[in-house]
Amino acid sequence: MIDWVRSRPWLGDLVLVAVVLAAELRGVGTVKSLLITLACAGLVGLGRRHPVPVVALVGVLYLLGTMPPGYDTPGSAMIIALFLAGRHAPARAAATVALGAAAVSGTLSADALVGHPPTGVTMTLFPMLPVTAGHVVGLRAEMARRGREQAAERAVREERRRIARELHDVIAHHVSVVSLYMGAARRLIPTDGERAKQALLTGEDTARQAMTEMRHLLEVLRTDGEKAEGLAGVGAAGLPALVGESGNAALEVTGEVVTLPAPVDHAVYRVVQEALTNTRKHAAGAASRVRLAYLPGRIEVEVSDDGRASGGSGLGLGLAGMAERVSLVGGELKAGPAPAGGFLVRARIPLPERT
Repeated sequence: MIDWVRSRPWLGDLVLVAVVLAAELRGVGTVKSLLITLACAGLVGLGRRHPVPVVALVGVLYLLGTMPPGYDTPGSAMIIALFLAGRHAPARAAATVALGAAAVSGTLSADALVGHPPTGVTMTLFPMLPVTAGHVVGLRAEMARRGREQAAERAVREERRRIARELHDVIAHHVSVVSLYMGAARRLIPTDGERAKQALLTGEDTARQAMTEMRHLLEVLRTDGEKAEGLAGVGAAGLPALVGESGNAALEVTGEVVTLPAPVDHAVYRVVQEALTNTRKHAAGAASRVRLAYLPGRIEVEVSDDGRASGGSGLGLGLAGMAERVSLVGGELKAGPAPAGGFLVRARIPLPERT
């Protein structure tokens, strides 16, 4: 509802016109007053788009109302016009309007300034109040607008990071598996053609899986609404197949298996996937062990290998992506050389209480 009203500012203009008519028409006693009221109401409707000219014209009509015959000034229209000048005019123009209005009011209140100074000063400074109030409202609206823009920019940045993590995990894992089986096929071709053929078929199947996941991610981007966590098989249930295709790896599951929340389920799979990918990249030929432990109130994922890293300790985007994934679901991740040798990745993720 608020967004609907915000997108139709002309509704506010009509409300201000109605307020001036309702406030001023009740006291109209002469044709002069009627004409001034109608003119002021029409001008107030233009105050959002032309605040300074409107406040000047309404001020002229206000002065005409102080002249004979009769005394009937459009006070509500003057206050609204001053407010609109503070709300919509640039700061310097709004300050000029406030000072000019105070000077005119001081001239009209000259007798009060001499006879009763407190009253005269109040009457002189009063026109500055609606201008100040309008300027404060404008500042708050500008801050709110910037806050919405910053929130939208943060959402865009977060979505870009999420997509980058997905692309990195899909491409890095499947390419490393394809490379593994292509290397095996190359070595087996001279001695065992059948096994080489099987290695090539496995590599082909892995490449096909990569294309399927990539296609799904592109569909997510196009539809702008579906979450990537809906990828088929990307969860704890898909770990046996993931570990199996990784070659020299074993999976151990302990504890009572429970259904994991989708974000946690997805994070568990991606952590194991990236850890196995890093093992193939940085410790080729090492044996890996994956342990998934369902514990009271949390789940633990541990991936270790017995190799010696060939690329140093920096694992680049992979380790950063794992840490970010785990952090987003409220967990913590530790990674580094294992005490007994090799490399160890351990993630602890809290689970919501079961009802």
